[in-house]
Amino acid sequence: MARQAKHFDRRFTLSLLHPKYWGTWLAIMVLFMFGVMPAWLRDPIARLLAKLVLSYAKKPINIARINIQTCFPEKSSTEVDELINANVDMFVLTLVSQAELLIRSDAHLRRRVSITGFEHVQAARDAGQPIIFIMPHVWPIDYAGLRLNIELPMVTMAKAHNNGLFNWFSNRLRSSKNGRVYMREAGIRALITELKQDNSFFYLPDEDLGPEQSVFAPLLATEKATLPVVGRLAQAGKAQVLPVKIGYDKAAYQFKLTVMPQVKPEDMQGKDNEAIALNKMVEQVIQAYPEQYMWFLKFLKTRPEGQAKIY
Repeated sequence: MARQAKHFDRRFTLSLLHPKYWGTWLAIMVLFMFGVMPAWLRDPIARLLAKLVLSYAKKPINIARINIQTCFPEKSSTEVDELINANVDMFVLTLVSQAELLIRSDAHLRRRVSITGFEHVQAARDAGQPIIFIMPHVWPIDYAGLRLNIELPMVTMAKAHNNGLFNWFSNRLRSSKNGRVYMREAGIRALITELKQDNSFFYLPDEDLGPEQSVFAPLLATEKATLPVVGRLAQAGKAQVLPVKIGYDKAAYQFKLTVMPQVKPEDMQGKDNEAIALNKMVEQVIQAYPEQYMWFLKFLKTRPEGQAKIY
């Protein structure tokens, strides 16, 4: 019997109408209401809602403060607070905007997300190669992934949510441009198969997956446990590796997506070199738009031997 592909099922089932999901349905309806609003109206509302988040989300904000202080020890407490405030603003703005990715047209998404550096994508495609796009966890990550997915066939990988309805909604959104979202359990083989079928891959390299297969490499002012898998994946799938960054222009109500030049294969040879290269890509994105990064994640949970836990 053939192994079943471990990608998320985007089909709607009646089980999603169970009363336990009614609160989630209400939240989704609110998101759809925001999704049809023009950005000039929605953004000021998002900034007001962000003040509520700052008042109530004490635990996530504490995690963000620890992460920022660890990565930028030179920042004063005032500068840390300013970055947290800007980060919460971007979290809420992106959250309430998200439904537009599902209900608005491709033309709308092209207007909302401008692309710089697409010549690097075109060069890879002209060479007959798929692409592994590298982007760490930033709030507008779905804008980046779906904007690129309009231009070329893509897959990605995601962790399942505990809430079945939200799981369906988020992965329906992420696959709305005919992409495919794999579960983590699918493993590297499924991704190699996709690359060999000329489907590009959107990869998030900054999640802390524990010490077992990770390598420690410098990241800003600290060290981070990093999974060195991209080099082998690119080699097996004959793919180019292109870092991507994205920021939001508040005045233009537009996301600015930048595709950076190819990472040289020789820079990713060996696990240590690859971990260093991956963390440099993460640094590039954070330093370009520090307010966009998901500072609320425990991405520094695994510490080098002898170092105390920070959370």
